[in-house]
Amino acid sequence: MGTADAENTKGLSPRQQKWFATARASLEKDTGKTLDAWVAIARTCPEIKTMARIAWMKEHHGLGMNRANLVMSQAFPTGSGWDEPAKLRAALWKDPAATAIFEAVERTAAALPDVVTGQRKAFTGFSRNFQFASAKPIKGGQVVLGLAVSPEADPRLQVPKAEGWSERLKAKLTLASPADLDERVKALIRQAWEAS
Repeated sequence: MGTADAENTKGLSPRQQKWFATARASLEKDTGKTLDAWVAIARTCPEIKTMARIAWMKEHHGLGMNRANLVMSQAFPTGSGWDEPAKLRAALWKDPAATAIFEAVERTAAALPDVVTGQRKAFTGFSRNFQFASAKPIKGGQVVLGLAVSPEADPRLQVPKAEGWSERLKAKLTLASPADLDERVKALIRQAWEAS
C-alpha cells in the first residue's frame, strides 16, 4: 500500500475524492432532488443490468452518464466495486506467479510519496494526483504494467490497446517475472509518478 493509503480505504486519489464530493453536492443543486431521492427513483427501474439501468436513468430522468452511474451505484451496490477493494484484489491477483510480479511493482510504487493504490475489477492502479501506473495479470502468470510515460521512453515499451485503464497511461510493458522489474523499469515508474 502507498503512503497515502492508510486513511483512504477506497483507493481514491485526492482528485477523485473531490470529484465524488462535488458530484454529490451538485446533484441536489442542479436537479432539486437529493441523492436519496434519486436512489428511490432508481429502485423503480425495471432493468436488471448495470448499463441498462444507467441508460434508463438517462432516458427517463435526464441524468448524464456520470450522475446516472453515481445514483445507480448507490441504489444497487454490487459489493465488488470501489467500496470493497480487498475483495477485488483477492479476485484479481489469484495466480501466484503474477502476484509475485505485482507485489514487486506495488513495493516500487508504494515507496514513492503520496501514492494511492486503487483497486479495480480488472487492474490495480497507482495514483498521486492522477493515475501514473497500473498492473493487471495476464495468462501465463505475467503482468502488464501500464505507465504514464511516452512509449519512446524505453525500447521495451509498447502502445496500449484497449487495456481498460486510464487514458493517461500511454505505454505498457509485459513483465514475466519479478526480475523484469529492473532499475530502468523502476526509473520509468518514478518518471510517471513525477508527472502525476
